[in-house]
Amino acid sequence: MKNMGFLNKLKSLDAYPKINEDFYKRTLSGGIITAISAVVILLLFFSETRLYLKTATETNLVVDTSRGERLLVYFDVTFPEVPCTLLSVDTQDISGEQHYDIRHDITKKRLHVHGHVIEATRDGIGAPKIDRPLQKHGGRLEHDEKYCGTCYGAEVTEDQCCNNCEELQEAYKKKGWALPNLDLIDQCARESFVERVKAQQGEGCNVGGFLDVSKVAGNVHFMPGKGYHHSNVQLQELSEFNLDNFNITHTINKLSFGQKIPGVVNPLDGAMWTQTGSSGTYQYFIKVVPTIYTNVAGHEIKSNQFSVTEHFKDGNIKQKTQAGVVIYYDFSPIKVIFKEENRSFLHYLTNLCAIVGGVFTVAGIVDSFIYHGQKAIKKKKIDLGKYT
Repeated sequence: MKNMGFLNKLKSLDAYPKINEDFYKRTLSGGIITAISAVVILLLFFSETRLYLKTATETNLVVDTSRGERLLVYFDVTFPEVPCTLLSVDTQDISGEQHYDIRHDITKKRLHVHGHVIEATRDGIGAPKIDRPLQKHGGRLEHDEKYCGTCYGAEVTEDQCCNNCEELQEAYKKKGWALPNLDLIDQCARESFVERVKAQQGEGCNVGGFLDVSKVAGNVHFMPGKGYHHSNVQLQELSEFNLDNFNITHTINKLSFGQKIPGVVNPLDGAMWTQTGSSGTYQYFIKVVPTIYTNVAGHEIKSNQFSVTEHFKDGNIKQKTQAGVVIYYDFSPIKVIFKEENRSFLHYLTNLCAIVGGVFTVAGIVDSFIYHGQKAIKKKKIDLGKYT
């Protein structure tokens, strides 16, 4: 008896009283609304399931407080009209750190006029540094001074000069000395440079690799002919080449500041510029935004995103500038943090319940409105029929 009393009390709490089927009245409008509701629930179910299975990315902005960090700049640039021998890569920044004619961690590929690779090497890029010729007295050749090349101690007489590589080798043979590394000898290096320029005439160059720079504002220079021009020497053997008017048409195949972030496309990847007029300096002004990306597994990538503007500085306007491509970069004080997260299953389940309950509730309201509306109209017609 006590159990029956408890069950009766529990039954009185039923919020879903049942109606005998004999009292149900099914309508056409109710069937249509039910079918539409089922379709809507199904579509919303698939949509919510797709969102649940998809990784959510949370984005936060914080002040970048990092100091003294280094940064790897990855690049891959093609110059179809500049030979590798005349191309140099330089970096400098506002802290005073400078690197000229960088050779390490860089690969150069000599390109045929039709674009296929002739040769790929990792032994550096650009020509050897061509200084002013080394004089016999130990100094460098000055303007309006007669050239008398040093024989590096192999002179037979005090007034003997070694003005080319052949004369130097002959002097060493007369002394009975072993020949040193000719690439380190001033005269031989200069002649080798001239030979390479002549051999690579009409070729292009692809430059790729990475640069280790400080995390401060700076710039990267791709300068054709820099080693030649900085020597301040006119090599008669190169007078037949137009080394003062380079075609700096180029394609940036890849440029990134740090590791690649999944799903992020850098704005200069695949960028191409074609020179149609006189030579000059093509400038890229880049604003780098430090970025931290953490995937679902918790793996963290510290990298950077960037925006860019471009400008061409004509070498024939105002002060004459050296031909080349210059990338100026600066860092934003704001850091972006991306964090991937999986959605909560309980949140997914709550949304499904809200979808089912919400659709059925709205459908019930619509059905009730239609049913009572039709009933009222029908009653009004009956009333009008009585009076007529």
